[in-house]
Order: sequence, then structure tokens, then C-alpha cells
Amino acid sequence: MQSRRAVIVVDMQNGVFTTPRSDREGCTARINALTQAADMVIFIQHTAEDELREGSDDFALLPELNQPADAFYVTKTACDAFYRTSLEALLHEQNIRDFVLCGCATDYCVDATFKNGVSRGYRITVAEDAHTTANRAAAPADVLIRHYNDVWRSFIAPANPPQVLPVSQILAAWQAN
Repeated sequence: MQSRRAVIVVDMQNGVFTTPRSDREGCTARINALTQAADMVIFIQHTAEDELREGSDDFALLPELNQPADAFYVTKTACDAFYRTSLEALLHEQNIRDFVLCGCATDYCVDATFKNGVSRGYRITVAEDAHTTANRAAAPADVLIRHYNDVWRSFIAPANPPQVLPVSQILAAWQAN
């Protein structure tokens, strides 16, 4: 049986982008290319009582983001998309053991989800050019993005080594299968 092409998109929400993010247009276009080619898409949306309330404009996904009709949605309250959410149950129910990870914010929610997912045994491919963050006091966004790609690329998980690949390479591999 061929593996399903699954994509998890983290926190690409209006309220998250009130803080300017690096390469919003390019990142969103590459995420759209992934979600259009995927067999399964899961959108992770952060919620909080004082901001990003479910149903609010801030909670909504960016309007330019492709949302397939059969996409799944998981709400979270912490940086890690696995923490007290239905994500693992959904992945189990859909028989997904490997997926592509992308979205916002590289240094918080994408990183926490990556590390917890790898620790749970998932084979994760990070789309190296389809995650974004904001400039931080310690480093600009483009430096953080390159840094985390390097960290994830060298992350040691012998049973399920993660990959960090550009969207073009992920799509080419999907088309070849």
C-alpha cells in the first residue's frame, strides 16, 4: 500500500500574522503547493481566551491559504500541536505515520510540534522553505529559519530520522511515486 501524502500546517492564522512574518507571500504560496498536491491536510490553529478566540477573524486561517474541502482542523492552546489535542488520535485514525510539516512560527510552534512528533515515532519531513517566523530580539527571522532547518536536519532519531527538504523536492518525490 502506498503511503498517503500528508501535510500538517501550523498556525497560519490572521491573528498570528498581526506580527509581521518573514516572506509571508512566498511561504504561503509554497504551503499552497503542498496542500494542493497532498492526499491529506491538517490545519493546526492556536486558540486563546483573550486572543485568537474560535470563530473570530484572528482565529481564521489566512485568506490566501488554500483550504481543501476535505481538510482536517485541530485546535491547540500550547506551542506543541500534540499537547492535549486530538492530533495524535486523528493521525492514528487516518493511519498516518509520516507527514510534511510547515507553517508558523519556526522557533515556537513548528519546532515544538517537530520535536514531540519525532519523539512519538513519526517520520517528519520539514518543508525547509514553507515555515516562517518573526524577527526576534536575538536574531532576525531569516537567521532563525536557517538555524532551525540546520537543527532539524541534524536531529538524531535513529528509528525515524527526520528530513528537511525544499518544497520543490518534496513535490518531485510525490510525483515520482
